[in-house]
Amino acid sequence: SSEEQEILASLLKSFSFKKKAYLHEVGDICRANYFVVKGCLRLYFVDIKGAEQTTQFAIENWWISDLTSFIFQKPSDFYIQAAEQTEVIAIEYRHYDEMLEKIPKLEKYFRSIYQKLHQASQIRIKYLYSQTAEERYINFNKLFPEFVQRVPQYMLASYLGFTPEFLSKIRAKK
Repeated sequence: SSEEQEILASLLKSFSFKKKAYLHEVGDICRANYFVVKGCLRLYFVDIKGAEQTTQFAIENWWISDLTSFIFQKPSDFYIQAAEQTEVIAIEYRHYDEMLEKIPKLEKYFRSIYQKLHQASQIRIKYLYSQTAEERYINFNKLFPEFVQRVPQYMLASYLGFTPEFLSKIRAKK
């Protein structure tokens, strides 16, 4: 409805980020949930060896946030970075409950988003443990061919659980 659109317009904010810009850094409290209008974001952490480990990507029409930090308002263990020039719409934590109270059907919408995210995480964990690196790359390429073209090789490799050099070897076999 037009009333709901007015409510959303008052609560949501639009932002643009250049490639490699950070929306959120380790140690900060995640204050927003981001909807990607255009571009690509990634959620990652740096492991004990100093390597970046990408745990999530978000392209057009996907949401991304450090949900633990966002929901519990605790310092984050993750970075959110633009993998390319990106435009987002953000709902800030301080407006989140108000939005759900004023537009109750969004509660069901976000529940569905979180369920899909959880399901995708479960599948990813299963693949990391049950498939070879080559199988993970082949399956990911089948499911998300746009990522293979858009995302830098080192980010894709870290998401799939291996080094960029290993990814080069897999691609060379093709």
